[in-house]
Amino acid sequence: MSRPPRPRAFRLDDRRVAVDGQPASPLPEAIINSQNDPIPAAALAPIDEAELEVEAAQRSGLIARSGVTLAGLAWTGLGGLVSLAVGLWATDLIEGLFAKAESLGIIGVAFGLVFLVGLIGVAAREIIAVGRQTRIAEMHVALAKARVADDRAQARRLVGQLVALYRNRPETARARAEVEDAVRAIIDGRDLIDVAERALLRPLDQRAESEIAAAAKRVSLVTAISPRAILDVVFVIAQIVRLVRRIAEIYGGRPGLLGLIKLARSIGAHIAITGGMAVGDSLLQQLVGHGIASRISARMGEGVLNGLLTARVGLSALAVCRPMPFSVDKPPGVSEVAPFLFKGDQTGSPGGEKGRG
Repeated sequence: MSRPPRPRAFRLDDRRVAVDGQPASPLPEAIINSQNDPIPAAALAPIDEAELEVEAAQRSGLIARSGVTLAGLAWTGLGGLVSLAVGLWATDLIEGLFAKAESLGIIGVAFGLVFLVGLIGVAAREIIAVGRQTRIAEMHVALAKARVADDRAQARRLVGQLVALYRNRPETARARAEVEDAVRAIIDGRDLIDVAERALLRPLDQRAESEIAAAAKRVSLVTAISPRAILDVVFVIAQIVRLVRRIAEIYGGRPGLLGLIKLARSIGAHIAITGGMAVGDSLLQQLVGHGIASRISARMGEGVLNGLLTARVGLSALAVCRPMPFSVDKPPGVSEVAPFLFKGDQTGSPGGEKGRG
């Protein structure tokens, strides 16, 4: 014998309940529309054209992949012959000293050992300096890719390396603390890289721009008053070498002779790729546009021209030595770091203040 059904409660608006013998209405079918995720689409945006030019210049010198070339074979052979000649000369010298007196031979051997130890030390320092400059250039490329991909893990790792690069600089203590706080926070990779650029790189950019402005001012003044053209050439070359070395040191590099050669190749490639002057400008536009040729003497015009070229080399050095690309801030131009060259003002302070976004 079956038990009678127990009373139960139902909601009147429940579609599964049949009213007056009518069947329950079926549930509506779900409609799913697939949509593209806008975040990956933005992350896959191409890298800025100016950044591609910088990376191409770095691959020409700082991070160039060495391979077997005819020029390399020629230089290797020449270096081997010079080394053999020096070794043969040193051997004959030591033998001659021993033939004259044993004490002279011992002194000669001692001096030779001192020279050899010093040469090994110089070579080791050059190798370390070149490796350091190469790592900075590779960090630049990696940070550009991490920002485009918005890769948080890669951004945290690279920003940590950037902080470690300036760990021994007391003036960056506050900026490093700010960046380390951002690394520990929940923040996107792109935003983390932007924080690092604002905190760490912006003060270094201002120092580098001041160095460029000061060098351009010195070159323009000395060229204007120099009595001989050969003195102009020597002074300009010396100032450019000093400026390139100083900019590399500001951004964490310590270039020696070999490092300067690789850096010079990258700077030359950057100037060639970008067309000689700053983005969107040409030398003729800058000279004619500001009426320099019609307002100053020929000698002063040469000074301004040399100052412009010095500033342009400095800006290329800034671009290839910087450990990360320009993202938050706009890359500086010649008219921004050395405005006095266009106003005929040779007494103003170097490097006008430039607004930062």
